[in-house]
Amino acid sequence: MQNTNNKLRYFVELAMLVAVILLMNFTPLGFLKVGAVEITFIVIPIAVGAIVLGPAAGAILGGVFGVLSFIQCFGASSFGVALFSISPVYTFITCIIPRILMGLLAGLIFKALRNDRTKIVSYVVASLGCALLNTLFFVGCILLFFGNSEYIQTLRGGANILAFFVAFVGANGLIEAVSCGILGAAIAKALNVAFKRG
Repeated sequence: MQNTNNKLRYFVELAMLVAVILLMNFTPLGFLKVGAVEITFIVIPIAVGAIVLGPAAGAILGGVFGVLSFIQCFGASSFGVALFSISPVYTFITCIIPRILMGLLAGLIFKALRNDRTKIVSYVVASLGCALLNTLFFVGCILLFFGNSEYIQTLRGGANILAFFVAFVGANGLIEAVSCGILGAAIAKALNVAFKRG
């Protein structure tokens, strides 16, 4: 009976986090657009899920975010539309795989630091890792799949490709990492304490 209750609670909490991601995606809560750069706060519920529910939940939540990112390539994101016009397959991979991996790895990072569960450090490191891995994997895929495309060549205007992307995502990557590191850690810690899990 206890095992059934735990599974039910797991799926209810996972469904609630999916609902939060959907809410953030379809309202201004999820994104802050500064020119061509989009700062996303959707990594926060993914980090929370990865910490509270484990790596598998982090991967699922990351996958939901990835699918929503791919859907934006059909008109909601000018950058996504441009990438999709170059290669729909590579755009799908770029949107989905990095998000699944960052959720999975954030959960694994927290598990690896589980001896520190009573302290805030493991929560902060896992939450920070979630945001940083999202940026690293996403930019890595763009460099790998689109770095030589005319669109990216035009955007960088002759600048070194790596230097261009550091400048292009530097500010939003930092804001995402700090916000996720603070809010993700605080929310996950509060939930684990409330449910007597850590």
